[in-house]
Amino acid sequence: MKILVTGNAGFIGFHTAKRLLERGDSVVGFDVVNDYYDPGIKEARLKILEEVAARTRSEYRFVRANLADMRTVTGCFQQHTFDRVIHLAAQAGVRYSLVNPHAYVESNIVAFTNILEACRHARVPHLTYASTSSVYGGNTAMPFSEHQGVDHPLQFYAATKRANELMAHSYGHLFRLPTTGLRFFTVYGPWGRPDMALFVFTKNILEGAPIQVFNNGNHTRDFTYVDDIVEGIIRASDAIAAPNPQWDSSRPDPSSSNAPYRIFNIGNNHPVPLLAYVEAIEHALGQKAKKEFLPLQPGDVPDTFADVSKLVEEVGYKPTTSVGDGVARFVEWYRSYYNS
Repeated sequence: MKILVTGNAGFIGFHTAKRLLERGDSVVGFDVVNDYYDPGIKEARLKILEEVAARTRSEYRFVRANLADMRTVTGCFQQHTFDRVIHLAAQAGVRYSLVNPHAYVESNIVAFTNILEACRHARVPHLTYASTSSVYGGNTAMPFSEHQGVDHPLQFYAATKRANELMAHSYGHLFRLPTTGLRFFTVYGPWGRPDMALFVFTKNILEGAPIQVFNNGNHTRDFTYVDDIVEGIIRASDAIAAPNPQWDSSRPDPSSSNAPYRIFNIGNNHPVPLLAYVEAIEHALGQKAKKEFLPLQPGDVPDTFADVSKLVEEVGYKPTTSVGDGVARFVEWYRSYYNS
């Protein structure tokens, strides 16, 4: 297939594009390569994608541009006919949304509108896009299920991703555009973002600097290894969303519709205390952390836990990588990449 992967210089987008090239798909990547974090790691990911394409003899093109520019997006869809679109580009980061909300409007709202419009006019068979476990917000009923309401976001980032889900439904209803939204749960692994906890903790432990442990270490997270996320993305993308014939408008289920629309959680289905996560890093490094315990930060959700039964039922997949194994693979990559 010919597949557009937006955000392919980013963490999850890079791994997704790489896997698609390795299985023989034709990939067009689209990324602005901004400086929200070190552009060097983004350029290194892009170089690897070129190498993978050459090795596998798969077709690969890269568009270095801003998805908020409708003219460029339209031109891309006029130049290429896509069998699938996997939209992973976004302004990420919970805490950054507290200080620069306009970046989220441009990257998560305007850009997503452009993708929806382009997919609509090009009659793309299936759009799969990234959402987040953060949409569960003030909900404390565990595990988080797609059948629950998600109308109490705790930060603007989550609000923009929930908006994406609602926008996708409107296009499914009005234009019969098939869409699948994927709520990712705390993704980690090699080539991760330098602003994420695993990256920061590993760097600080190796340098002998203290790590900041928020909520006094009382968080639990459904940490999900990036390869498991990518497997879920590709399986969901391959299986085109369809209307749910059992959907009842008098008792509407938020996870599906009489439009070709659906939502899946992708999480490890096994929440781990933050301090156990730190212990896994210490074990992989062979070095103890100096911990600075701090209170809960504004916008943080104390606990996450994914119910993945819908993902298992509809696409036959469930993440399986343990935190110990995943963290060890990250540490191995980190030492190699930074020669540390």
